[in-house]
Amino acid sequence: MTSSPTRSPLRRLTARGRDEPHRVASPLELFFDLCFVVAIAQAGVALVHAIAEGHAGEGILNYAMVFFAIWWAWMNFTWFASAYDNDDALYRVVTLVQIAGVLVLAAGVPRAFEDHEFLAVLLGYVIMRMALITQWLRVARSSEGAERTMALRYAFGVLLCQVGWLGLVALPEGGRAWVFLVMAVLEMCVPPFAERDHPTSWHPHHIAERYGLFTIIVLGETIAAATVAVKSGIDENDALDELLPIAIGGLLIIFAAWWIYFVVPIHGHLRSNKQAFLWGYGHYLVFTSAAAIGAGLEVAVEQAVGKAHISTLAASAAVTLPTALYLLTVWVLHSRYFKVGIAQQLVLPVTALLVICCTFLGDWAVLAAGIVATLAVVTGTTLTARMAARERGEQVRVA
Repeated sequence: MTSSPTRSPLRRLTARGRDEPHRVASPLELFFDLCFVVAIAQAGVALVHAIAEGHAGEGILNYAMVFFAIWWAWMNFTWFASAYDNDDALYRVVTLVQIAGVLVLAAGVPRAFEDHEFLAVLLGYVIMRMALITQWLRVARSSEGAERTMALRYAFGVLLCQVGWLGLVALPEGGRAWVFLVMAVLEMCVPPFAERDHPTSWHPHHIAERYGLFTIIVLGETIAAATVAVKSGIDENDALDELLPIAIGGLLIIFAAWWIYFVVPIHGHLRSNKQAFLWGYGHYLVFTSAAAIGAGLEVAVEQAVGKAHISTLAASAAVTLPTALYLLTVWVLHSRYFKVGIAQQLVLPVTALLVICCTFLGDWAVLAAGIVATLAVVTGTTLTARMAARERGEQVRVA
C-alpha cells in the first residue's frame, strides 16, 4: 500500500483483507530486510572466528541465540505487516525504530561471541520488541471485540517475555543456555495464545513472497561472504589451486539451494494458522542453515590456507552439515507437499545424506557436496518432466 499526499499521515491501524489482490512487499519491507542482513553478517563473521579457533560448540550456541533474536523480530514484523500495514507516518516511524534496534543488536554481536556479553544484543532486541508492542496497542485502539483482545494479548505477551530475557544478563554464564531455551519457547507460544480466538488476516501470497525474499537475501549474503573469503585467500596466500574447488563447490551449493527453495509455489499450502505457524517457525532452521553455509565456506577457505586451527574434516563439516540441514528442512516444510511418488519424495533426503558423506572426502568435500546438490536439482527436474510427459500422454489417449 502506498501513501498519497492527499491522505492523512495518521490513520486507524485496521486489518487488511486476506484475499486482497496484487499484494506484494512494500519498499519499507524491503529496506527492513536489507538492514537485518547487517546483523546476519555480523553473526556469520563471529561464527567463522569461533569455529576457526576450535570453539565450534560455543560458537554454534551463541550463533543460535543471536540468530533467534534476529529471526524472531523479523518474523513478527513480517506477519504483523501482512495483516496490518497501513503505511501511515507513525507506522513508518515505528518500523524505522525497529530497524534501529537490529543495528544496535548487530553492533553487540562481536562482544556477545568474544566476551559473552549480551547487553547490547538484548538492548537491540528489546528496542525492536517494544516497537512491535506499540503497533499492537495501535491495533487494539483501532478495533473492538475479539480482535481487540487478540491485539492486547500480543502486546502484553511480548512485554512479559522482555522481562524474562533479562536473565541473559542477570544470571551466571552457565545458565544462559537454559534461559535462552525457556524464553525462546515462551516467545513462540505468544502468537498461538494471542490468536486462539481471532486469527490475524495475514496474506498467504504476501507471506510466501516475504519469506522467499529473505531467503534470497540470506543466500546473497552467503555468496558475498564466500567471495570475500576466496579473494582474501588468493590475495594473501596465492592459493588458487587449493581454493578453486571450494569456490566452485560453494557456488554450486548456493545455486542449488536457491533452485530447490523456489521450485514450488508454497503460498497455496498456507491456508490456516496451524499450517502457517509450523511453516513460519520452521524457517528458523532454513535461515540459520543458509547463513551458516556461508560461514562454513569461509572456514573452509581459512583452513585451506592454513589460517584456521582445525582439521580438514572439521572444515568440511562446517559446509556439509548446514547444507544437509537446509535440504532436509526445505523438504519437510514445503517440497514434500508437491512431490508425487516415492522417487520424487526421496530426492532431497537422499541428497542430504550424500552431502553428509561428502564430509569425509578431504580437500574435495565441498566440491563433491556441490556436485551432489546440483545432481539433486537435475534429478528432481527430470522426474518432474517425465511425470508431466506421462500425464500429457494419458490425456491424449483419453481424448
